[in-house]
Amino acid sequence: MKINFQTDIGRKRNTNQDYAGVFENKAGISLALLADGMGGHQAGDVASQMAVNYLGERWTENDIDSADKAAQWLIQMIQEENEKIYEKGQSVPEYSGMGTTIVSAVLLGETFVLANIGDSRAYLVRNQQMMQLTEDHSLVNELVKSGEITQEMAFNHPRKNVLTRSLGMPKTVEVDVANHGSAEGDYLLLCSDGLTNMVSEEMILTVLISGISLEEKVATLISLANEAGGVDNITVLVIHFDKSEEE
Repeated sequence: MKINFQTDIGRKRNTNQDYAGVFENKAGISLALLADGMGGHQAGDVASQMAVNYLGERWTENDIDSADKAAQWLIQMIQEENEKIYEKGQSVPEYSGMGTTIVSAVLLGETFVLANIGDSRAYLVRNQQMMQLTEDHSLVNELVKSGEITQEMAFNHPRKNVLTRSLGMPKTVEVDVANHGSAEGDYLLLCSDGLTNMVSEEMILTVLISGISLEEKVATLISLANEAGGVDNITVLVIHFDKSEEE
């Protein structure tokens, strides 16, 4: 298994509110995390870093090595961090209303457990086909699901960035958790909407199945998002399930 991630401020923003990291627990199991923060001033930066660092640090302290335990842990810890971000937003005036998306993957060899809130996505590439594994918790996705607008209309909708769920909300937040099998040669992509709003899924797939190195694939995806306008921060984290590339 090989993992590479990069983040970029893009071409329009003054700060980078995305944050990502990969952490290993005592059983040698990796947790990949990606967050896209929101809020005025630098509140989005604070929220995304809080989420990734808190979850990452807690992960290094455990010895979880099964999908069931990983799923339970993700639900519990993401809820704890939701409360921490909400409390920080309430107690510090300049952080008022801050929040963040989270998309995470516990990598268990032949399976992986995904957990997500918001519109940062996970995709699986297998047999030269790409499938979105997460569902956006956004207003436009609700409109698409209800049949009020089409997927094409959603892509250019003026309220595209309105989330229905994020970390930093009062009370309990619902976490989407799912267990997936992995096969030799699969790619798992975690990304912020700074990539998917700028680069088509067809182009993303083309890059991921190309013959260049994993690091070059990640850098190419970020370059393509910037070339298309780079209107948001861009973060790309790719996992290649390849036994010949053991770290």
